[in-house]
Amino acid sequence: MSNIKQPAKSQKTTFMKTGKHFLKGKLICFRNLTSNGHLLASSFHLPTAIFRHPVLSFQHPASSFQIIITILFLNICVFGHSQSLREYINIAEANNPEIQAFELRYSIAEEKVNEANWIPNTEVSAGYFVSEPETRVGAQRARIGVKQMLPWFGTITARENFATAMADAEYVDITIAKRKLALSVAQSYYRLYAIRAKQAVLDENIQLLETYEQLALTSVEVGKASAVDVLRLQIRQNELQQQKKVLEEEFRAEQTAFNNLLNRDAMMTVDVVPEMEIPREDPFYTNDALSLNPELLKYDKLYESVAQSELLNQRESLPMIGFGVDYLPVTERSDVNFSDNGKDVLMPMVSVSIPIFNNRYKSISKQNKLRQQEIETQREQRLNVLESAFAKAKSQRNQARIAYNTQLRNLKQAQDAEEILVKNYETGTIDFNDVLDIQELQLKFQINQIESVQRYYVQSAIINYLIN
Repeated sequence: MSNIKQPAKSQKTTFMKTGKHFLKGKLICFRNLTSNGHLLASSFHLPTAIFRHPVLSFQHPASSFQIIITILFLNICVFGHSQSLREYINIAEANNPEIQAFELRYSIAEEKVNEANWIPNTEVSAGYFVSEPETRVGAQRARIGVKQMLPWFGTITARENFATAMADAEYVDITIAKRKLALSVAQSYYRLYAIRAKQAVLDENIQLLETYEQLALTSVEVGKASAVDVLRLQIRQNELQQQKKVLEEEFRAEQTAFNNLLNRDAMMTVDVVPEMEIPREDPFYTNDALSLNPELLKYDKLYESVAQSELLNQRESLPMIGFGVDYLPVTERSDVNFSDNGKDVLMPMVSVSIPIFNNRYKSISKQNKLRQQEIETQREQRLNVLESAFAKAKSQRNQARIAYNTQLRNLKQAQDAEEILVKNYETGTIDFNDVLDIQELQLKFQINQIESVQRYYVQSAIINYLIN
């Protein structure tokens, strides 16, 4: 009996003269009256007392002012949630190393467009005649030549178009990486919310058990309960304290993972909204919306790049044209005298490079055709995967809504049972075994409700990734 907390004498008097000790939804509203009936204190949890989502279902009489305040409170919560999460996603996109790596790859691909604007090197040749050939105007001493080959008309443009198509495909990779990062941040954020919400529920239940403990102690004093009832209530509180500490460890680990997604100090505090609720209705989506998913657009861009590669291949299979000039200095003859004596030779030249015996370009064309067929099959397979993921996400989101609504009904019935127990206490009889059973049921329903909200928003984030 030494471990049982004994109430002070003033507490005994207060509890003996207490009217109604509990309200629905863990609304703890004690009207502690002194022996002369004066009100000492009254406190309650405003959001739970006034409304219960998704419909503003008032459990207690409320004034118009209270209703307006409640609606404003809901709007602030929802806006604050979306704004906070959006800010975290922006930070992640700005700091995440993987995104930065993709952006660098895109910059490299963009630079390849400039690289595509090239022509073959200019050929410069020079030779000296060891044995000078004699001509009518004199002996040739050396030969200096310059030659430039040029690709066929449109080849450089085709190269640039191919490089641009490859850069566009790289840019889609950035979009995909950002969307996957945003999804990971959102999922981690919702896990953090669920942990904090569970801790808040545990706090409420611990406070409720402490109140029941005081009632049990009061009942022990008047012989209506046993010390075992008090000890069982204390044991239950210890169990909830343990669960709360375990959740705190989970929160720290998840917070580290969240901060790593944002590439910042792992110990930085993450603020999550205290309350999230499932909206009344979900927007309607069809599978047609999947056509805009970047993972499918990636294949479209790759297909286009192969098409540009084939156009480039066709241009490169055409002849190349060369222009040049040779200069030959001539030594003046001393044995004759005429007007062109010793006149140097300047010889312009035109050349054509024709790929007559080259199967390279035919092979490349065949490879490009096969590559396009491969991309088409890969895109079809990816579309099937996305459609399956989309259907699964919608189904699980609907399941979360069903579970949420079920928990609402279960909570309402459990609270009605709790109210009956409280009324029994007012008449002088209360079974604390029933009290513990009801409390355990309520906690179970509340935890399930939080998990339903988490699943709903996680699946909504997946749907958003797939179609937006």
